[in-house]
Amino acid sequence: MGIASQPPDGPANTSSSPEPTVSDRPGGPRLGKEDALARWVRGAFGHLLAYPWFDRLSLWMLSRYYFPLSRMWAAATVSGGEPERFLAEAPLSPAGIDLRRLQSVLTATETAGATAAEVDAAWREVFFGDKPCSVDRLVAIESARRDSQHALNSMRWKYRFLLDRKMPIIRAETPSPSEVAAVYADGLHDRRPFYQPPSPMPVVEQSRKVPGAVGTEYWLRFPSPSSRLDDVVHAHVYEPEGVKDPPSIIFGHGIGVEFDMWHGLIDEVNALCRMGLRVIRPEAPWHGRRRPRGRYSGEYLVARAPMGSLDVFTGALREWSVLIDWARATSSGRVAVGGSSMGALMSLMCADVSRDWPRPLRPEALLLITPSGRMQDALLHGDLARTWKSRESMLAKGWTSENSDSFMPILNPRWDTAPVVDPEHIVSVIGTYDRVTPFESALGLLDAWKVPKSNSFVWRRGHFSVPMTMIRNTAPITTFGKIMLRCDGA
Repeated sequence: MGIASQPPDGPANTSSSPEPTVSDRPGGPRLGKEDALARWVRGAFGHLLAYPWFDRLSLWMLSRYYFPLSRMWAAATVSGGEPERFLAEAPLSPAGIDLRRLQSVLTATETAGATAAEVDAAWREVFFGDKPCSVDRLVAIESARRDSQHALNSMRWKYRFLLDRKMPIIRAETPSPSEVAAVYADGLHDRRPFYQPPSPMPVVEQSRKVPGAVGTEYWLRFPSPSSRLDDVVHAHVYEPEGVKDPPSIIFGHGIGVEFDMWHGLIDEVNALCRMGLRVIRPEAPWHGRRRPRGRYSGEYLVARAPMGSLDVFTGALREWSVLIDWARATSSGRVAVGGSSMGALMSLMCADVSRDWPRPLRPEALLLITPSGRMQDALLHGDLARTWKSRESMLAKGWTSENSDSFMPILNPRWDTAPVVDPEHIVSVIGTYDRVTPFESALGLLDAWKVPKSNSFVWRRGHFSVPMTMIRNTAPITTFGKIMLRCDGA
């Protein structure tokens, strides 16, 4: 695998809500552009983050601060403001804890949670309801939703006075091998039923549209076709302005990422939308609006390894089939799948398992950012897996290398069979210092799939510095955009 670019050093059922009553006029109300923190990262300071030192710092910050604080925050969200319930849920020993300070922080978290829930209820009524609504109102309620969710999530930092306490950063519920076998044993012989698209397709509801920073934004929602998940899927759509039948990409995020819930996140959706692509970004199972009570986003996936990964990947790809179907029904442009980290792993699987799907549901291109070629590399051997102690939890429940590896073919793309996507339409960005989704197997898989060297961007970067580098080195996005916008069907 060569280095292409090296940095310096069947139609869906749909139902739509009425459109806004105020037209999108120049200078009219729009959702705001990136906030000050995101602009700061995109500025001169961000250049410093595009090097491997940032990966070491990021991993240290996640393991030392973000994950422990998230576990405490998740416990607080189901404590009802009661210190005793919080300590049991975390879990934490009460010895030496300032209970008055704890009570104050729990009360603040309850207040932030109540505000976020109230605003979210209003958002659902306004965006998916049938009452007339102005653009000004839509912009205001969506801005308020983002603000209130960010405020609730930011309550994590108020628990830092407890960081000297010993506690798990994941509340494990590791299933036994027999429990996993009871659900997925048949997949060892034939995994196709676990990825089968729903028939008929569920009704996809479309929200009202709101003018965004670079295009038009709206949301889709539909019931998950997975009985294992049994919840409602939301997908944020970013649509370019003035483009008839835009090509679409279903873009998956990484584990723990919540683009709809935080300010200050660097988001390349705007770059894709500016190029004329429609971006459909689903919330992964157990993330964002789908976060289980008492958990932080992504925790439940790790806490139930390997069942969590099996449930999430089989469920998410069936959900992606619904979104591909919707994209085909609403535009004649090409449809791709892609994503970063976990989203890239899902995209690889989609390019493999969709060979058994009806032809219209097969993607036509892939955009892969920091993938691995095998699930176990990230699930069991990556740096985050070691931080979460996934392997230790599995060993304690009777798992061995042999019986855990036996379920991996359900989650791994096949190397010996060509994907449904033309190799010329696959673009990848890989960091040779990536130890979160270890890169070596990704190089091997892309080689086996005969992806052209001109489409493979191999950088001396790590898992977190790759996205920072992509802010300035836009060659991967540009290459992918040209593939998607090509009109000759080649």
